[in-house]
Amino acid sequence: MAVSQRPGGRSARVRAAVLTAARGLLVDGYAELTVERIAQAAGVNKTSIYRRWTDLEGVLGDLLSEYASEVVPIPDTGKLDTDLEELASLIRRGMTGEPGELITALAAAAPRNPRAAQIVRGFFAERFGLAEAVVDHAVARGELPDDTDAQAAIEVLGAPFFLRLLVVDKPIDEDFARRTAAAAVTALRAGVFSRTRRPLHSGG
Repeated sequence: MAVSQRPGGRSARVRAAVLTAARGLLVDGYAELTVERIAQAAGVNKTSIYRRWTDLEGVLGDLLSEYASEVVPIPDTGKLDTDLEELASLIRRGMTGEPGELITALAAAAPRNPRAAQIVRGFFAERFGLAEAVVDHAVARGELPDDTDAQAAIEVLGAPFFLRLLVVDKPIDEDFARRTAAAAVTALRAGVFSRTRRPLHSGG
């Protein structure tokens, strides 16, 4: 019996099945994840996956893009300290959930797959760009100098999370997030991220 094809109907179903299968299999770890296993779990031919996504990293990148499309609730409490603490908590939740698993998998593939590296860079360039609003709001309220480098500040806030996620086998818990936020606030208030800050010199 012939089945009428609606534009995007079967394609959308295949995409949903593949991404759902990849999400479920990723729980077992990236090392065991293959296109073949995803195809089997999704009930599709592996050639369909290669045709649409090219490789495993393409599937993972598509998963990560779903998070990139979500609205990011940028904190705006009216105070730098609480804004950064809430932002750090948001980063922590992302790093300890599925996005963290995807980032780890794509980062592991990056040395041999430039597209995987590009996917991760694009994701965080967008997310960190939005997060800069927290610092910009503090500047607008007069909490920080006008020449504060918001991008540099957010990079320093996020860096410790990447260290624990990708390098150091230590938990990313709420206490860690609070300490990281407090350190960033202290540096910001000390003018460390001022674009006109004079370099420190040793000696006389």
